[in-house]
Amino acid sequence: MHCKLLLATNNQAKVREYRSLLSAVPYELVTPGEVGITTTVEETGGTFAENARLKASLLAAESGLWALADDSGLEVDALGGEPGVRSARYAGEGASDRERIDYLLRKLVGVPWEQRTARFRCVIAVATPAGRIELCSGECPGVITDELRGEQGFGYDPVFYLPELDKTMAELTLADKNKYSHRARAARKVPPLLARLENDGTV
Repeated sequence: MHCKLLLATNNQAKVREYRSLLSAVPYELVTPGEVGITTTVEETGGTFAENARLKASLLAAESGLWALADDSGLEVDALGGEPGVRSARYAGEGASDRERIDYLLRKLVGVPWEQRTARFRCVIAVATPAGRIELCSGECPGVITDELRGEQGFGYDPVFYLPELDKTMAELTLADKNKYSHRARAARKVPPLLARLENDGTV
């Protein structure tokens, strides 16, 4: 049994989500900062899967622990799938969540509601120090609003509207977000993946 699973993020909002989503797995979820790793992994991949694999494999090799990394982002149909893998850098390096949202909304000015369809997509990679990598994914469909709603969540959550709930992602409690989000849908596939690695005797 591997008692620790390294989350390849120091983003505390994301850490809280994962500790809630994976509360049932028999691992202590730790961050790079908590185990003394300061390496910053550049997301140079062209897809969510490539970036997730890159982060997980590098941190697993450096830490000697199994590592879980994700790459996720927003895909807007009217923008040809943008911002996609550039979601965190869409308004430039160092931009705040609000600056990214404002940039997105400016690009959607004049686009009618029925054409503002989008999805959040998440790919999770679990890597071992020996180099084995397994992937799982999830997505959540929605619509981009023309104004911010809600105080919860992070990133593009305040403008990502879920028609079936009549709420944006930022209006959901963490418990509800962990039922519907792209990250939640991908994370549900992680426990059986970890069990499979354990049963295979993977190190």
